[in-house]
Amino acid sequence: MAIIVQLVQGLQSLAAHLTNPANLSQILSTLVIGIAIILILTQIGQRINVDKNAPPEVPYWIPYLGSAIAFSVNPLKFYADNRKKYGDVFTYTMVGRKFTVCLGVEGNNFVFNAKLADVSAEESYKPLTTPVFGKGVVYDCPNHMLMEQKKFVKWGMSNDAFRAYVPEIEEETRNYFQRWNNKTGGRGDLFKAMGELIINTASRTLMGPEIRALMDDSVAQLYHDLDDGFQPINMFFEWLPLPSYFRRDNAHIKMRNIFKQVIDERRANNVTDKTDMLQSLLNQTYKDGTPFTDVDACHLMIALLMAGQHTSSTTATWALLHLAEHPHLIKELLAEQKDVLGSLDTPLSFDAMKNMTLLENVIRETLRLRPPIIMILRKVIRPITFPGTDYVIPKGNYIAASPIATQVDEQFYKNAMSFDPHRWESIKEEESGESVDYGFGKIAGGGARNPNLPFGAGRHRCIGETFAYVQLKTVISTFVRMYDLSLTEKGMPGQDFTKMFVQPVLPVEINYTPRK
Repeated sequence: MAIIVQLVQGLQSLAAHLTNPANLSQILSTLVIGIAIILILTQIGQRINVDKNAPPEVPYWIPYLGSAIAFSVNPLKFYADNRKKYGDVFTYTMVGRKFTVCLGVEGNNFVFNAKLADVSAEESYKPLTTPVFGKGVVYDCPNHMLMEQKKFVKWGMSNDAFRAYVPEIEEETRNYFQRWNNKTGGRGDLFKAMGELIINTASRTLMGPEIRALMDDSVAQLYHDLDDGFQPINMFFEWLPLPSYFRRDNAHIKMRNIFKQVIDERRANNVTDKTDMLQSLLNQTYKDGTPFTDVDACHLMIALLMAGQHTSSTTATWALLHLAEHPHLIKELLAEQKDVLGSLDTPLSFDAMKNMTLLENVIRETLRLRPPIIMILRKVIRPITFPGTDYVIPKGNYIAASPIATQVDEQFYKNAMSFDPHRWESIKEEESGESVDYGFGKIAGGGARNPNLPFGAGRHRCIGETFAYVQLKTVISTFVRMYDLSLTEKGMPGQDFTKMFVQPVLPVEINYTPRK
């Protein structure tokens, strides 16, 4: 009891000391001096620890955070400003980690085609993706297994599958927008609509009818909980006792169980005639004889659901915003449909859309100007020299490519910041270098020197590129058949760089008028 009394008296004495105006002023003065000393020592430390062979480093004042604030406000401006000062290769500190950004076509090639012995994508992304996707897939396994997983996925993305997908996506799009005002038109939340529509179309085509039937109910909420665990904070801080982390982990277990139940039912009923991705993942085996288990299939299905949704929904939103900004392009798209199909009443098809050049160029231009991912990372696992320089990037750093730097560079694209799909009529993109098979089919090994790389390059090039184009082409074509659209008085929205995938600043509303 005496100890408690003494403790209370001590706390009272401390409180009185702190609340005394004279003492408070002294404490604040000491605190300010302490902070100043820390900032000065930080600057001195940066100058003392300079490695003569290291790339130039962006100075910073705040320890640990480094350039995190400047970068997160606008990474494109951050890169452009420092590129003028230091050239194409420089290092910056962010949340206790060092990132060496490598810009330009040579920088893209350096990062995308770096040797596995030198860098690791798995070490970069595993903390972010494994809690969401699950163990044993994507970045939670050796690279050679990931390459085989991409091959398993590729088997489920054949041209025959795409031919079946197009009418399903068209139907989903028409059904979704029946909820909008189809008599007089109005103003719609475009970003929300594209987010919901893309996940509906992906679940119906790739996931299977059983999953699609659940999308308007339980699975939709699980998706949102998983999505909340796919943020920058999750990448820098692997585990925090936050509600979003707990919801993420719980949603992963429930989502895995849903896929597992579908698989068990198909096996019990000896179902073999399904053409969706889930069916293609069953009974797969790695080259070394290791089985690709049903749980692995569940985890890879979650990865497919999550990885493609953000990129496609964001791209669809930006594409339609740019069309609203340039309404003459909508007329040209409709004229192209009439020319290829004969009538706007003719159903869309995979083969017909391959002949819609302007449609493809609208998507290509959208991805050039507004790519959803602006930074690709690899962790350096042994010192690596940037070609043509004396720069040695040390073990433990992250190297970063930012293809948008070349995608909006006047050196490669005239009036680079303007939206002009017709520019692609005179641009022939060629993959350089020999074709290489990393385990999931041949791709151009030197293609990373292309200035336009919205889907990446090398062994980690996005396996879903063709499906994304099929999905986006069908959604955009169906939408412009249904509506004329225009921007609201707010005009084009800005870019929100606080998310893992760069999206428009919310809310994103658009004026629409039903087409007669």
